[in-house]
Amino acid sequence: MYSIFIGSLLLSFLHAVIPNHWLPVLAIGKKDNWTLQEVTRVTFISGLAHALSTVAIGIILGLLGLQLATKIEYFTHFIAPGILILLGAFFIYQHHRHKHFHLHKTPKPTLPKNKIILALVVAMFLSPCMEIEAYFLLAGAYGLWAVISIAALYLTISVSGMVLWVRLAYKGILKLNWHTLEHKSGIITGWTLVVTGIITFFIS
Repeated sequence: MYSIFIGSLLLSFLHAVIPNHWLPVLAIGKKDNWTLQEVTRVTFISGLAHALSTVAIGIILGLLGLQLATKIEYFTHFIAPGILILLGAFFIYQHHRHKHFHLHKTPKPTLPKNKIILALVVAMFLSPCMEIEAYFLLAGAYGLWAVISIAALYLTISVSGMVLWVRLAYKGILKLNWHTLEHKSGIITGWTLVVTGIITFFIS
């Protein structure tokens, strides 16, 4: 069980740090001269929308995991860890094929501010973080309390992390190599899933 929480913690933190979720907001804000408060508010709203859609799917998968654990004897010991390992291998494979977000491709909004914000929020809501969903499925085998705990952990760390990073980057976005960090996120995610699956296989 501890491996699930640690894996969820790592992915939630990684999810908050990688720039492809909050950098578009920052880029638009810098281009249109938004204040720090405006950029922070939009990041919070869009990040919350993104996290809520992720949690909604996660809870459904967690309930599915709860049902599977009661009906399939080896779900917790073999099937669930296997899903984590296979999903991790998939993300490692995708790491070499994925088209990444490039910092020099700054969005050029032509809509009013309210419509730009609405578009960002809707886009974030419709692009949930699928990497974390396997942990919800696995947590379901331990009960609803585990699913709710993972949801709270993810929601808190991802949203607060996005807000923190966008505030820190507001006045110094070019001081860090965000593209390299985003480029490595896929393989870090993949290995986190694989290692968690292996640990869960031996200690569950």
